[in-house]
Amino acid sequence: MRVLGIEGTAWAASAALFDADDDSVFIDSDPYQPDSGGIHPREAAEHMADAVPGVVESVLAHASETSDSGAPEIDAVAFSRGPGLGPCLRIVATAARSLAQTLDVPLVGVNHMVAHLEIGRHQSGFDSPVCLNASGANAHLLGYHNGRYRVLGETMDTGVGNAIDKFTRHVGWTHPGGPKVEQAAKDGEYLDLPYVVKGMDFSFSGIMSAAKQAYDDGEEVEDICCGLQETVFGMLTEVAERALSLTGTDELVLGGGVGQNARLREMLAEMCEARGADFYAPEPRFLRDNAGMIAVLGAKMYDAGDTLPVADSSVDPNYRPDQVPVTWRGDDESVARAVTEAGDIRGAEATVSFEGEDVVKRRLPKSYRHPQLDARLRKERTTAEARLTSEARQAGVPTPLVRDVDLREATITFQHVGACDLAEDLSADAIREVGGHLGRLHRAGIVHGDPTTRNVRVGRSPSERDGSESPSRTFLIDFGLGFHTGHVEDHAMDLHVFEQSIDGTADDPAPLREAFEAGYEATGDADVLSRLRTVEGRGRYQ
Repeated sequence: MRVLGIEGTAWAASAALFDADDDSVFIDSDPYQPDSGGIHPREAAEHMADAVPGVVESVLAHASETSDSGAPEIDAVAFSRGPGLGPCLRIVATAARSLAQTLDVPLVGVNHMVAHLEIGRHQSGFDSPVCLNASGANAHLLGYHNGRYRVLGETMDTGVGNAIDKFTRHVGWTHPGGPKVEQAAKDGEYLDLPYVVKGMDFSFSGIMSAAKQAYDDGEEVEDICCGLQETVFGMLTEVAERALSLTGTDELVLGGGVGQNARLREMLAEMCEARGADFYAPEPRFLRDNAGMIAVLGAKMYDAGDTLPVADSSVDPNYRPDQVPVTWRGDDESVARAVTEAGDIRGAEATVSFEGEDVVKRRLPKSYRHPQLDARLRKERTTAEARLTSEARQAGVPTPLVRDVDLREATITFQHVGACDLAEDLSADAIREVGGHLGRLHRAGIVHGDPTTRNVRVGRSPSERDGSESPSRTFLIDFGLGFHTGHVEDHAMDLHVFEQSIDGTADDPAPLREAFEAGYEATGDADVLSRLRTVEGRGRYQ
């Protein structure tokens, strides 16, 4: 089977031939290089119109040269249907339709971001990995569940590459800025910048504003670049580990052009090694925008019978990964916790051991993070968790008792509550109860910061384990990302994080989200639910 793929979501006019018989991929690309600043949509579309015919012709010539008959012998034509810049996508789709009709072969519409995941999965041989996509316009985590790739976490403002480019434009560097920041950071010293993680979502705008201000204030640009890389990539690595913990998988693949950065790959590899997970980063030609990944996924879709009539092949600039029915695979992942040889649970941020009626949580150093940043986060989060766990309990929210705190060792001893995580025992009643807990928490001016189905324990407390028929209870745990605020935006973000985790772990999330919001409505502020709809629309794929 041989599939020709065409890519053109933004800057790279690219065509490729994937031959499934020998697993070979031939790619020809003609990238757009702006004279100044970032990508200009009109110029990018003009480049696409000029360049697509040439790269397609090159691939067709290669197809003819490598066939026994001397003809191209193409079985299907795949194209990037979205997400991307509308004018560019339409040019590529027109070329793909024309070629498919000329060759009299089926047409396949590929989601560009799912292709980033699938090329890593295909080449690594992984079964069900989480994918960190880090590219110019995008930054998100995808995980497979119940026939779809779920967006487990994403940027709430701009893509990681675009964020870095904003800083480099400010200092007068030409596009693309990422390689220039990587080079300058090698000669710099770490500079502290804001670190913004909200569950598995994250934000870059505050970091970039601080970096620009530091430059204007006379800080050495090499130091800013070092701090920028350590902060931004530290955030991406942390949320990737959170996604591994939530989904229970031990496989991570990297996608997107920013994935070419050596420091990011180093951080992800260190994190995975520390938790016993496998990590795979494709070679650079498959990380940046390319038609090879479009052709590979197109072949999988074609083999599954997932093709498009020309009349239904319109493009979608906002094509969400979780809109794509995953027809080419049927496996699913477990939601088991990662467990160490000693029997301790390895979460995203800490190791938890059960010692009788107590639970000891240890925030061990993260080798992938810069030592100064790591020490700061471990101390801040241990302090916040101990304080807010107790304050939430005083506000009427079920939490474990705090037995002991050791800030020097970043260790907390808690009362052991619940029989399992909510992720392992999902029910509408339990999730409705969690909604009520968050409503009371917000009424007290507290944000949890990372409310997920992993950070809720289900089951009776030790004092209730007396053989009676006491109903099960839910307990909120892991307040390490929490803080005090009465702002409706922060409260809505709490709800958004929890609903994302429902999507990532439930077979039928819709009724569970409804139960959660009903529970919140009974105890919380209606304005927060209204703001939740706005927050949901702010993500890159809404």
